[in-house]
Amino acid sequence: MTVKKGKRKIWLTTLLIIEAIFLILIILFTWGYKKLEETIDKIPRDISQDEEIIEPPEVIIPEGYKNFLIFGVDTRDNSLKKGNSDTIIVVSINNKTHDVKMVSIYRDTYAFIPNIGYDKINAAYANGGYSLAINTINLNYDLDIRKYVTVNFQIVVEAVDYLGGITLDITKEELKYLNGYVRELNKVNGTDVPGLKSAGTQNVNGTQATAYARIRYTAGGDFKRTERQRIVLDKMFEKAKKLGIAKLNKMVDKFLPMIYTNLSNKDIIDLLKYFFSYDIVEQTGFPFEKEAKTYQRLSYVFPINLYENVAKLHLMLFEEENYIPSANVQDYSSYIEVIRNN
Repeated sequence: MTVKKGKRKIWLTTLLIIEAIFLILIILFTWGYKKLEETIDKIPRDISQDEEIIEPPEVIIPEGYKNFLIFGVDTRDNSLKKGNSDTIIVVSINNKTHDVKMVSIYRDTYAFIPNIGYDKINAAYANGGYSLAINTINLNYDLDIRKYVTVNFQIVVEAVDYLGGITLDITKEELKYLNGYVRELNKVNGTDVPGLKSAGTQNVNGTQATAYARIRYTAGGDFKRTERQRIVLDKMFEKAKKLGIAKLNKMVDKFLPMIYTNLSNKDIIDLLKYFFSYDIVEQTGFPFEKEAKTYQRLSYVFPINLYENVAKLHLMLFEEENYIPSANVQDYSSYIEVIRNN
């Protein structure tokens, strides 16, 4: 069967158009990938302590998850390599479903810190950097996390502003504390951002959102503060997903160099690859069962039965039913119960 000359010409033209489109896509992808790698190469890396991260005994995490830690440091000078980690968030991503779960570890949680002893968990980062903080979290909660991201106030301020603000519901109780933190952030950042005039649901800028995330003097104290932090992250994430590719690329180019991390280029590219399909499906604070009380003149958050808390954590993050915590966790749990009940 012969193909008529006119139809053959149309078919060849169509084929050439398809080939041209594929060529353009390849060029754009190659340019975009190269541009992305150039951006990623600008990220301040700190892998100096990677070899100090120990493998926790008896701990086997199910395959199919990406797990990393977000540390938010409160240093007032916006540095990233020192200070207490007043924000500690475990992020777990299911590689198959792209579901994201976030767990805030309360900064005053009474925990065992290797080579130091029992103290507030946020002291680990200040005393030994990211490796000691990671080891502390892994040992106390039967995790095997190797990767971290450290951020400070400034990146949250600028990122929320880039997104055009986020919508928050501010209570009357929160309003005065929020405005107080706005004034403090203005001093740190050399800005003159106004406070909010009234409570209610409203669009807030970066400084106001960061101030909201720092409030801890209302009912609920630090427990409520970590909830506010997760609300801000969730709102930022959902708004970033609505950006076009061009604006998202600009956001990546602007803000990735403002973090510290030991994530490799491949780690970051893999995360960005599925960015639009990620959904934050669950977020909470840890320990689940807890008691805030004073011990040796300091305020701590004591897990009520660390053993059971860790079992519930594994159920929440990895759907591990009937998880049996390690001998280390059992020992820590017994010791903490004695101190808590003292």
